[in-house]
Amino acid sequence: MTTPAPPPPALSSSEVLAVVASRELAGKRTVFAGIGLPTLATSLAHLTVAPGLEVVYESGVCGAHPSHLPETIADSVLITGAEAVLSMPALFGYVLQGGHIDVGFLGAAQIDRWGNLNSSVIGDWHRPDVRLPGSGGAVEVMANSREVFVVMRRHEPRSLTDSLDFCTSPGPDRALADGIRPRGAGVTRVITELGVLARGGPGEELRLTAVHCGVTVDQVRAATGWDLDVADDIAVIEPPTDAELRLLRDTVDPDRIYLR
Repeated sequence: MTTPAPPPPALSSSEVLAVVASRELAGKRTVFAGIGLPTLATSLAHLTVAPGLEVVYESGVCGAHPSHLPETIADSVLITGAEAVLSMPALFGYVLQGGHIDVGFLGAAQIDRWGNLNSSVIGDWHRPDVRLPGSGGAVEVMANSREVFVVMRRHEPRSLTDSLDFCTSPGPDRALADGIRPRGAGVTRVITELGVLARGGPGEELRLTAVHCGVTVDQVRAATGWDLDVADDIAVIEPPTDAELRLLRDTVDPDRIYLR
């Protein structure tokens, strides 16, 4: 008697986020990737919608071709086969500040309606509920990339909030108010477990442009910490295809480093 094959694993929110985020990279040339879901999404995009994508990491690696997913920006797997490894001053001074990054791909604990990010603390600065890793290179990525994509694991009022507990990475509107003129448009896409929010650049708020299957606009509004603007024509996001999931599970992250 033949033993039936086990059912495929249930679709996880990490898989949905990675697939949807990877699709946003279609047509992009260079991406500055943060560790975690941004790395997962860029790796999948390289195998699907953006085969010519050049991935840059904060450790100075440009044109990375790792044999498997890096666990940190200093993971030695990033070095082998890379197009170049630069010093930190060269990376930030010539690559980022030189305007050579199409998309900065970041994560954050909080984001507000203007695309400002918090990755420092949740709660009061002096007695926080949670202390987070901080900026790293996110301030430079925000200021100098042509645009920034953000992937958020949680879509709830405390994560998409009307007022950040701390502003780690100011978007162009906040920077302009302080007399600083950034190079890029700031956050233009936010990918969450409920849908996609987008904005064109300075002067615009994030607004809902797409929802996942089964998610309603009212659900997204209730889970957002400000009075969320909604596009006239809301798209329904296509779920991950079998081919995308196979690549993600079997090729990109078979050891489940970031898929959970």
